[in-house]
Amino acid sequence: MTSHINRQWRLASRPRAMVEVSNFEYHEAPIPEPRDGQVLVRNLYLSFDPAMRAWLWDRETYIAPVKIGEVMRAGSVAQVIESRKAGFSKGDFVVGAFGWQDYAAASGEGPVPMTKIPPGVPLTWPLGVLGMTGLTAYFGLLDIGQPQSAQMVVVSGAAGAVGSIAGQIAKIHGCRVVGIAGGGKKCAWLTDEASFDAAIDYKSQNIGERLGELCAQGMDVYFDNVGGTTLEAALDHLALRARVVLCGGISGYNTPGGPPGPRNYLNLLVKRARMEGFVIFDYQPRFAEALPRLLQWSLEGRLKFKEDIQEGFDHIPRTLLRLYTGDNFGKQLLKLADPPIAV
Repeated sequence: MTSHINRQWRLASRPRAMVEVSNFEYHEAPIPEPRDGQVLVRNLYLSFDPAMRAWLWDRETYIAPVKIGEVMRAGSVAQVIESRKAGFSKGDFVVGAFGWQDYAAASGEGPVPMTKIPPGVPLTWPLGVLGMTGLTAYFGLLDIGQPQSAQMVVVSGAAGAVGSIAGQIAKIHGCRVVGIAGGGKKCAWLTDEASFDAAIDYKSQNIGERLGELCAQGMDVYFDNVGGTTLEAALDHLALRARVVLCGGISGYNTPGGPPGPRNYLNLLVKRARMEGFVIFDYQPRFAEALPRLLQWSLEGRLKFKEDIQEGFDHIPRTLLRLYTGDNFGKQLLKLADPPIAV
């Protein structure tokens, strides 16, 4: 270690609407000393996920909110600098929830347990396709959506990290897949690279009209990452006994009070459909079931994914904002450092 300073970004205030850089404050602290049962890690890559906005609310949802003055919570890939925990050694690469800081002393317990990254796996993958992103797409689509071969699957936020993987898993299972995304570049990537059958550009096309054209018989599965008016448009085009997977609602995360509920929710009744939300942490006992399949599909080239990697500690808060302005393309990451220990 060339410095004894641990740079941090802490929560300074709760956003009233759109999250802002000013909601976080820079802080310097001593590098912590690991206790028995802990490791000291150096963060290398940080993960940015839409759900982080909900962690800033002043109320508990599926996880306790970040407190004012606390280091902002985030998933990250790190290298073990010192270990006082059985099963972990100096030089190991690990993934866990180490937060917006250079160094962390952690036991690795909690909703996101610390795990070692197997040799040969690219360091960014455990934050994306082999992390909560890929696991969310896998269990949300297969457990909640339950797609069958030849069925119609529609994904909103389809060029995002979770949506793009969910749509491709549906293709692997023989479904016809339509993605909803913002901008011609993202829509072209969905059809040309990720093998979606069609894409709807919500910035230049009417979602409801295009769903009527592309899903003439209705959609069997709707994987929703957006909520709001996009969800409302989708509910108008359900097939009989459709499944609506509530993964997220990014359109309303920065809206005080949230967006109004869909006016046409009774279409669920008419179509005898089911709408169900889920939290990926509930599937933790089954992660080992999904990860080998996600890895195999990735190595075979059946899962394509983009990584949007920013760099620099000073850019951490602004990188979070990219998720809510649509500036990111693919899994949003930030690189902090190269591994300090050669392995």
